[in-house]
Amino acid sequence: MNTKNKAALAFSAPLLLCANAAAAEQGFTWEGEIEIGNEQVVSSDVPANEIRNTYAIITATGTYTFGNGMAIFSTLTGESVTDPTADRTFDDLGLYVEELGFSFGIGESTTVAIGKLHPVFGSAWDDTAGFFGGTLAEDYELTEQLGILADVELNGAGTLSFGLFFADDTSLSRSWGTDRGRNRSNTGGAGNTGKLDSFAIQWNHEVDNTRFHIGARHLSASVGDVDDEQGFVAGLGHSFDAGLDVFAEVASFSNFGGTADDATFVTLNAAYAMGDWTLSGTLSQRDLDSSGKTDLHSIALEREFSNGMVLGGALALQDDGGVKDTIVGLNLIIPLGG
Repeated sequence: MNTKNKAALAFSAPLLLCANAAAAEQGFTWEGEIEIGNEQVVSSDVPANEIRNTYAIITATGTYTFGNGMAIFSTLTGESVTDPTADRTFDDLGLYVEELGFSFGIGESTTVAIGKLHPVFGSAWDDTAGFFGGTLAEDYELTEQLGILADVELNGAGTLSFGLFFADDTSLSRSWGTDRGRNRSNTGGAGNTGKLDSFAIQWNHEVDNTRFHIGARHLSASVGDVDDEQGFVAGLGHSFDAGLDVFAEVASFSNFGGTADDATFVTLNAAYAMGDWTLSGTLSQRDLDSSGKTDLHSIALEREFSNGMVLGGALALQDDGGVKDTIVGLNLIIPLGG
Protein backbone atom coordinates (compact mmCIF):
# COMPACT_ATOMS: atom_id res chain seq x y z
CA MET A 1 0.00 0.00 0.00
CA ASN A 2 1.19 3.50 -0.69
CA THR A 3 1.88 5.74 2.28
CA LYS A 4 -0.45 8.63 2.91
CA ASN A 5 -0.46 11.25 0.19
CA LYS A 6 1.29 14.56 0.79
CA ALA A 7 -1.62 16.83 1.71
CA ALA A 8 -2.39 20.34 2.93
CA LEU A 9 -0.29 22.27 0.40
CA ALA A 10 -1.01 23.07 -3.25
CA PHE A 11 1.80 20.95 -4.69
CA SER A 12 -0.58 18.79 -6.68
CA ALA A 13 -2.13 21.89 -8.26
CA PRO A 14 0.93 23.78 -9.56
CA LEU A 15 -0.97 26.18 -11.74
CA LEU A 16 -2.88 27.46 -8.74
CA LEU A 17 0.44 28.10 -7.05
CA CYS A 18 1.74 29.78 -10.20
CA ALA A 19 -1.33 31.95 -10.50
CA ASN A 20 -0.92 33.09 -6.90
CA ALA A 21 2.74 33.77 -7.54
CA ALA A 22 1.97 35.76 -10.65
CA ALA A 23 -0.34 38.01 -8.67
CA ALA A 24 2.20 38.54 -5.87
CA GLU A 25 4.84 41.23 -5.61
CA GLN A 26 8.32 40.66 -6.99
CA GLY A 27 10.58 38.47 -4.88
CA PHE A 28 11.15 34.98 -3.49
CA THR A 29 8.66 33.04 -1.36
CA TRP A 30 8.67 29.47 -0.14
CA GLU A 31 6.53 27.04 1.81
CA GLY A 32 6.72 23.39 2.72
CA GLU A 33 5.99 20.71 5.27
CA ILE A 34 7.52 17.83 7.15
CA GLU A 35 5.40 14.73 7.64
CA ILE A 36 6.53 12.06 10.09
CA GLY A 37 4.36 8.99 10.22
CA ASN A 38 3.89 5.31 10.75
CA GLU A 39 1.74 2.96 8.68
CA GLN A 40 1.40 -0.64 9.85
CA VAL A 41 -0.60 -3.67 8.80
CA VAL A 42 -1.40 -5.03 12.25
CA SER A 43 -3.22 -8.14 11.03
CA SER A 44 -3.72 -9.84 7.67
CA ASP A 45 -4.91 -13.05 6.08
CA VAL A 46 -1.42 -13.14 4.54
CA PRO A 47 1.24 -12.91 7.30
CA ALA A 48 3.79 -11.44 4.86
CA ASN A 49 1.59 -8.35 4.59
CA GLU A 50 2.09 -7.55 8.28
CA ILE A 51 4.82 -4.96 7.95
CA ARG A 52 5.52 -1.53 9.47
CA ASN A 53 6.70 1.53 7.57
CA THR A 54 7.95 4.44 9.71
CA TYR A 55 8.59 7.27 7.29
CA ALA A 56 9.36 10.93 6.79
CA ILE A 57 8.33 13.14 3.87
CA ILE A 58 9.88 16.59 3.48
CA THR A 59 8.52 18.86 0.76
CA ALA A 60 9.48 22.45 -0.07
CA THR A 61 8.34 24.74 -2.88
CA GLY A 62 10.17 27.94 -3.77
CA THR A 63 8.84 30.59 -6.16
CA TYR A 64 10.55 33.69 -7.52
CA THR A 65 8.10 36.18 -8.99
CA PHE A 66 9.28 38.82 -11.43
CA GLY A 67 7.74 42.27 -11.57
CA ASN A 68 6.04 41.54 -14.90
CA GLY A 69 3.98 38.67 -13.47
CA MET A 70 6.31 35.91 -14.64
CA ALA A 71 7.56 33.37 -12.12
CA ILE A 72 9.92 30.42 -11.79
CA PHE A 73 9.16 27.70 -9.25
CA SER A 74 10.46 24.37 -8.00
CA THR A 75 9.32 21.69 -5.58
CA LEU A 76 11.83 19.36 -3.92
CA THR A 77 10.65 16.23 -2.12
CA GLY A 78 12.56 13.89 0.15
CA GLU A 79 10.96 10.56 1.04
CA SER A 80 11.37 6.79 0.81
CA VAL A 81 11.51 6.18 -2.93
CA THR A 82 10.77 2.44 -2.80
CA ASP A 83 7.74 0.53 -1.53
CA PRO A 84 8.30 -1.31 1.77
CA THR A 85 8.76 -5.08 1.61
CA ALA A 86 9.64 -5.55 5.30
CA ASP A 87 9.59 -3.49 8.49
CA ARG A 88 11.57 -0.31 7.96
CA THR A 89 12.36 2.95 9.73
CA PHE A 90 13.30 5.98 7.62
CA ASP A 91 14.98 3.76 5.01
CA ASP A 92 15.53 4.18 1.25
CA LEU A 93 15.33 7.98 1.51
CA GLY A 94 15.88 9.94 -1.69
CA LEU A 95 15.57 13.58 -2.75
CA TYR A 96 14.05 14.43 -6.13
CA VAL A 97 12.66 17.32 -8.14
CA GLU A 98 8.89 17.01 -8.08
CA GLU A 99 8.24 20.22 -10.00
CA LEU A 100 10.37 22.70 -11.89
CA GLY A 101 8.92 25.28 -14.21
CA PHE A 102 8.22 28.74 -15.50
CA SER A 103 4.81 30.44 -15.44
CA PHE A 104 3.35 33.57 -16.97
CA GLY A 105 -0.02 35.22 -17.42
CA ILE A 106 -1.92 35.93 -20.61
CA GLY A 107 -4.38 38.74 -20.04
CA GLU A 108 -6.23 38.66 -16.73
CA SER A 109 -7.77 35.20 -17.01
CA THR A 110 -5.10 32.74 -18.19
CA THR A 111 -2.01 31.33 -16.49
CA VAL A 112 0.42 29.13 -18.42
CA ALA A 113 3.15 26.93 -16.95
CA ILE A 114 5.94 25.09 -18.77
CA GLY A 115 8.25 22.48 -17.25
CA LYS A 116 7.97 19.48 -14.96
CA LEU A 117 4.45 19.72 -13.59
CA HIS A 118 1.35 18.02 -12.18
CA PRO A 119 -1.49 18.06 -14.74
CA VAL A 120 -4.95 18.53 -13.22
CA PHE A 121 -7.08 15.36 -13.25
CA GLY A 122 -9.23 14.53 -10.25
CA SER A 123 -8.67 15.83 -6.73
CA ALA A 124 -9.45 13.06 -4.23
CA TRP A 125 -5.90 13.08 -2.80
CA ASP A 126 -6.37 16.76 -1.85
CA ASP A 127 -10.11 16.98 -1.11
CA THR A 128 -10.45 13.99 1.21
CA ALA A 129 -9.80 14.15 4.95
CA GLY A 130 -8.02 11.48 6.95
CA PHE A 131 -4.85 9.43 6.66
CA PHE A 132 -6.28 6.92 4.18
CA GLY A 133 -8.78 9.25 2.46
CA GLY A 134 -7.12 9.34 -0.96
CA THR A 135 -5.05 6.15 -0.82
CA LEU A 136 -6.70 4.27 -3.70
CA ALA A 137 -7.32 7.41 -5.77
CA GLU A 138 -3.56 8.13 -5.77
CA ASP A 139 -3.27 5.37 -8.40
CA TYR A 140 -4.56 7.76 -11.06
CA GLU A 141 -2.95 11.01 -9.87
CA LEU A 142 -0.81 12.62 -12.59
CA THR A 143 2.60 13.65 -11.25
CA GLU A 144 6.06 14.45 -12.60
CA GLN A 145 5.05 15.17 -16.19
CA LEU A 146 6.94 17.31 -18.69
CA GLY A 147 4.72 19.62 -20.66
CA ILE A 148 2.65 22.75 -21.02
CA LEU A 149 -0.34 23.43 -18.76
CA ALA A 150 -2.87 26.25 -18.64
CA ASP A 151 -5.60 27.49 -16.31
CA VAL A 152 -8.34 29.69 -17.79
CA GLU A 153 -10.75 31.57 -15.54
CA LEU A 154 -14.19 31.47 -17.19
CA ASN A 155 -15.58 34.80 -15.99
CA GLY A 156 -17.45 33.45 -12.98
CA ALA A 157 -18.20 30.06 -14.55
CA GLY A 158 -15.29 28.19 -13.00
CA THR A 159 -11.79 27.30 -14.19
CA LEU A 160 -10.77 25.22 -17.20
CA SER A 161 -7.44 23.42 -16.79
CA PHE A 162 -5.75 21.58 -19.64
CA GLY A 163 -2.33 20.50 -20.82
CA LEU A 164 -0.09 18.49 -23.13
CA PHE A 165 2.58 16.34 -21.50
CA PHE A 166 4.54 13.10 -21.17
CA ALA A 167 6.20 11.31 -18.24
CA ASP A 168 9.52 12.82 -17.20
CA ASP A 169 12.28 10.76 -18.83
CA THR A 170 15.18 13.14 -18.11
CA SER A 171 17.79 12.94 -15.36
CA LEU A 172 15.29 14.79 -13.14
CA SER A 173 13.39 11.50 -12.83
CA ARG A 174 16.24 10.15 -10.68
CA SER A 175 16.76 10.85 -6.99
CA TRP A 176 19.74 11.69 -4.81
CA GLY A 177 20.56 9.53 -1.81
CA THR A 178 18.70 6.35 -2.64
CA ASP A 179 18.59 6.42 -6.44
CA ARG A 180 15.20 5.35 -7.73
CA GLY A 181 16.66 5.11 -11.25
CA ARG A 182 16.01 7.12 -14.37
CA ASN A 183 12.74 6.68 -16.18
CA ARG A 184 13.13 5.78 -19.88
CA SER A 185 10.44 6.26 -22.50
CA ASN A 186 11.17 2.81 -23.96
CA THR A 187 10.17 0.99 -20.75
CA GLY A 188 6.42 1.22 -21.34
CA GLY A 189 3.54 2.68 -19.40
CA ALA A 190 0.76 4.90 -20.72
CA GLY A 191 1.98 8.46 -21.28
CA ASN A 192 5.65 7.44 -21.11
CA THR A 193 6.40 8.24 -24.75
CA GLY A 194 8.88 11.12 -24.72
CA LYS A 195 6.46 13.11 -26.89
CA LEU A 196 3.77 15.72 -26.20
CA ASP A 197 1.02 13.30 -27.21
CA SER A 198 -0.89 12.90 -23.92
CA PHE A 199 -3.41 15.42 -22.63
CA ALA A 200 -5.80 16.14 -19.75
CA ILE A 201 -8.64 18.61 -19.41
CA GLN A 202 -10.77 19.42 -16.38
CA TRP A 203 -13.45 21.95 -15.47
CA ASN A 204 -13.74 23.05 -11.83
CA HIS A 205 -16.45 25.27 -10.43
CA GLU A 206 -17.85 26.28 -7.05
CA VAL A 207 -21.30 27.68 -6.31
CA ASP A 208 -21.90 28.84 -2.76
CA ASN A 209 -20.67 25.91 -0.65
CA THR A 210 -20.83 23.30 -3.41
CA ARG A 211 -17.84 22.43 -5.57
CA PHE A 212 -17.66 20.09 -8.54
CA HIS A 213 -15.37 19.05 -11.36
CA ILE A 214 -15.40 16.89 -14.47
CA GLY A 215 -12.40 15.88 -16.52
CA ALA A 216 -10.95 13.59 -19.16
CA ARG A 217 -7.51 12.39 -20.15
CA HIS A 218 -5.73 10.52 -22.92
CA LEU A 219 -2.39 8.85 -22.22
CA SER A 220 -0.71 7.54 -25.36
CA ALA A 221 0.56 3.98 -25.42
CA SER A 222 4.30 3.47 -24.99
CA VAL A 223 6.54 0.61 -26.08
CA GLY A 224 4.90 -2.76 -25.33
CA ASP A 225 1.59 -1.29 -24.17
CA VAL A 226 -1.71 -2.82 -25.25
CA ASP A 227 -3.39 0.46 -26.19
CA ASP A 228 -3.84 4.13 -25.26
CA GLU A 229 -5.42 4.86 -21.91
CA GLN A 230 -8.65 6.86 -21.86
CA GLY A 231 -9.96 8.22 -18.57
CA PHE A 232 -12.86 10.22 -17.18
CA VAL A 233 -13.37 11.70 -13.71
CA ALA A 234 -16.16 13.53 -11.90
CA GLY A 235 -16.27 14.89 -8.37
CA LEU A 236 -18.72 16.68 -6.10
CA GLY A 237 -18.32 18.22 -2.66
CA HIS A 238 -20.36 20.33 -0.27
CA SER A 239 -19.57 22.13 2.97
CA PHE A 240 -22.43 22.51 5.45
CA ASP A 241 -22.67 25.35 7.96
CA ALA A 242 -22.63 22.92 10.89
CA GLY A 243 -19.04 21.86 10.11
CA LEU A 244 -19.80 18.80 7.99
CA ASP A 245 -18.01 18.44 4.64
CA VAL A 246 -18.80 15.65 2.16
CA PHE A 247 -16.94 14.70 -1.01
CA ALA A 248 -17.31 12.06 -3.71
CA GLU A 249 -15.24 11.24 -6.78
CA VAL A 250 -15.60 8.59 -9.48
CA ALA A 251 -12.97 7.81 -12.13
CA SER A 252 -13.24 5.32 -14.99
CA PHE A 253 -10.53 4.13 -17.39
CA SER A 254 -10.07 1.91 -20.40
CA ASN A 255 -6.65 0.30 -20.91
CA PHE A 256 -5.55 1.63 -17.52
CA GLY A 257 -1.80 2.23 -17.52
CA GLY A 258 -1.60 0.99 -21.11
CA THR A 259 -2.68 -2.53 -20.09
CA ALA A 260 -5.72 -4.57 -21.10
CA ASP A 261 -7.42 -3.59 -17.82
CA ASP A 262 -10.48 -1.43 -17.54
CA ALA A 263 -10.57 0.25 -14.13
CA THR A 264 -13.04 2.08 -11.92
CA PHE A 265 -12.31 4.04 -8.74
CA VAL A 266 -14.89 5.36 -6.27
CA THR A 267 -14.11 7.54 -3.24
CA LEU A 268 -16.70 8.73 -0.69
CA ASN A 269 -15.45 10.91 2.16
CA ALA A 270 -17.11 12.83 5.00
CA ALA A 271 -15.45 15.05 7.60
CA TYR A 272 -16.93 16.76 10.66
CA ALA A 273 -15.04 19.64 12.28
CA MET A 274 -15.35 20.11 16.04
CA GLY A 275 -13.17 23.06 16.97
CA ASP A 276 -9.54 21.94 16.57
CA TRP A 277 -10.61 18.34 15.92
CA THR A 278 -11.80 16.72 12.68
CA LEU A 279 -13.47 13.30 12.56
CA SER A 280 -13.64 11.72 9.11
CA GLY A 281 -14.57 8.51 7.35
CA THR A 282 -13.88 7.09 3.90
CA LEU A 283 -15.43 4.38 1.73
CA SER A 284 -13.34 3.66 -1.36
CA GLN A 285 -13.06 0.99 -4.03
CA ARG A 286 -10.73 0.12 -6.89
CA ASP A 287 -11.95 -2.36 -9.51
CA LEU A 288 -9.45 -3.75 -12.04
CA ASP A 289 -10.27 -6.41 -14.63
CA SER A 290 -7.18 -8.50 -13.87
CA SER A 291 -7.07 -8.34 -10.06
CA GLY A 292 -10.67 -7.67 -9.09
CA LYS A 293 -11.96 -5.34 -6.40
CA THR A 294 -10.10 -3.67 -3.56
CA ASP A 295 -12.29 -2.12 -0.85
CA LEU A 296 -10.73 0.23 1.70
CA HIS A 297 -12.86 1.66 4.51
CA SER A 298 -11.36 3.92 7.14
CA ILE A 299 -12.08 6.24 10.06
CA ALA A 300 -9.71 9.00 11.15
CA LEU A 301 -9.29 11.69 13.80
CA GLU A 302 -7.06 14.74 13.42
CA ARG A 303 -6.20 17.73 15.58
CA GLU A 304 -4.80 21.02 14.28
CA PHE A 305 -2.76 23.06 16.75
CA SER A 306 -2.47 26.84 16.92
CA ASN A 307 0.98 26.72 15.29
CA GLY A 308 -0.44 24.93 12.23
CA MET A 309 0.81 21.44 13.09
CA VAL A 310 -1.62 18.58 12.51
CA LEU A 311 -1.59 15.30 14.45
CA GLY A 312 -3.66 12.47 13.02
CA GLY A 313 -4.49 8.82 13.41
CA ALA A 314 -6.63 6.38 11.45
CA LEU A 315 -7.81 2.80 11.25
CA ALA A 316 -8.47 1.13 7.88
CA LEU A 317 -9.98 -2.20 6.87
CA GLN A 318 -8.92 -3.35 3.41
CA ASP A 319 -10.22 -6.26 1.37
CA ASP A 320 -7.96 -6.80 -1.64
CA GLY A 321 -9.34 -9.60 -3.76
CA GLY A 322 -10.42 -11.51 -0.66
CA VAL A 323 -7.25 -10.82 1.35
CA LYS A 324 -8.27 -8.80 4.40
CA ASP A 325 -5.87 -6.41 6.16
CA THR A 326 -6.28 -4.20 9.22
CA ILE A 327 -4.08 -1.11 8.95
CA VAL A 328 -3.22 1.65 11.41
CA GLY A 329 -1.81 5.01 10.38
CA LEU A 330 -0.35 7.81 12.55
CA ASN A 331 1.26 11.05 11.39
CA LEU A 332 2.39 14.52 12.38
CA ILE A 333 2.50 17.29 9.76
CA ILE A 334 4.67 20.33 10.48
CA PRO A 335 4.24 23.34 8.16
CA LEU A 336 7.27 25.30 7.02
CA GLY A 337 7.77 28.74 5.53
CA GLY A 338 4.68 30.57 4.40
